[in-house]
Amino acid sequence: MAPTKKAKKTADSINSRLALVMKSGKVTLGYKSTLKTLRSGKAKLVIIAGNTPPLRKSELEYYAMLSKTNVHHFSGNNVRPYIISFVIT
Repeated sequence: MAPTKKAKKTADSINSRLALVMKSGKVTLGYKSTLKTLRSGKAKLVIIAGNTPPLRKSELEYYAMLSKTNVHHFSGNNVRPYIISFVIT
């Protein structure tokens, strides 16, 4: 069954917003740099890809909880295997 129009629109709006944030340049890509940004307390939002390994996902969620940063689980997967999450600073 094809996805509904509303679900498709929300996915498109999330993708377009992510593209806009990427254009702004205030983004940290990757697992190690995400952890560093979370530890320093500069992160505002962490977006985790759907195919992130469970151990890394829980570690990112734990550090985000400690730094009181919001976490969003993105249903899409990442294009490159080494880009697991990105942080909006």
